[in-house]
Amino acid sequence: MAAPPLPPPDPQFVLRGAQSAVHALHFCEGAQGQGRPLLLSGSLRGLVHIWSLQTRRVVATLDGHGGQCVTWLQTLPQGPQLLSQGRDLKLCVWDLAEGRNAVVDSVLLESVGFCRGSVLAGGLQRWMLAVPGRGSDEVQILEMPSKTSVCSLKPEAQARPGMPMCLQLWQADSSPRPLLLAGYEDGSVALWDVSSRKVCSRVACHTEPVMGLDFDSQEARGVSGSAEKTLAVWSLDEQQALQVRGTHVLTNPGIADVKIRPDRRILATAGWDHRVRVFHWRTMKPLAVLAFHSATVHCMAFAADGLLATGSGDQRISVWSLYPCT
Repeated sequence: MAAPPLPPPDPQFVLRGAQSAVHALHFCEGAQGQGRPLLLSGSLRGLVHIWSLQTRRVVATLDGHGGQCVTWLQTLPQGPQLLSQGRDLKLCVWDLAEGRNAVVDSVLLESVGFCRGSVLAGGLQRWMLAVPGRGSDEVQILEMPSKTSVCSLKPEAQARPGMPMCLQLWQADSSPRPLLLAGYEDGSVALWDVSSRKVCSRVACHTEPVMGLDFDSQEARGVSGSAEKTLAVWSLDEQQALQVRGTHVLTNPGIADVKIRPDRRILATAGWDHRVRVFHWRTMKPLAVLAFHSATVHCMAFAADGLLATGSGDQRISVWSLYPCT
């Protein structure tokens, strides 16, 4: 007889104190000389909490979004700066150096949708920012910190993909040209060449809006989840054509977020059914179902050391150590 499967693990620890649903998570590596990363969380009430994973307590609270939900958090590799995006149509740039918690700049957004921004680090303190644009189907590309508009990516009239729902800027090792992967309301994923403002390829992955995507640039493979119960795995060939490679049907509909771990060994999905599902990224073999939360899991983040943080409508953040990085 085959051995019964091992029961799923418990969280390593749980962070309580967000005081409202958790909608954004991000690990800040090497912060303030600490051995462990800091964890940043964004809440429904518009607050950003900075957590110490050593004391498991909040070390600072940032209030820059007027009580409106924080939907995206990202630190910049050039230094201790944090980006926070809120439903108040504002993207704040925070200076976190030497214990400071000040907004040093902000970008006014022109779309009230759920689409989170994306950044691509450049040289000499410059970086590129992708955010939803003025038209409902547009993506705005800005050069930061000057806030210079690079371009607006608007689909051709006959494409009609609806609103962009999720974005990921990236750069191939073989070319300096910035590329953008965008998941749309009609369930399609498109690859844009930002420099030429052209769609290189578009593929129909889902029948419902794409809620989250992630891309493994080394393997040229990506994954997306939607409001339906299907995960789509797709690839990008040398001619920059997207192609669906396979689908994985889940038990329940609704995927709020998908993340590939930095070592590219495992993939996690955040479910509307309160569960986090973990897969082997190369084979898509299901590895675990984490049934800790009691409400929708809205967001996830992986740390460089493999720790997984998940945030939920139950106001809790759970931190997991799964299949440790080798």
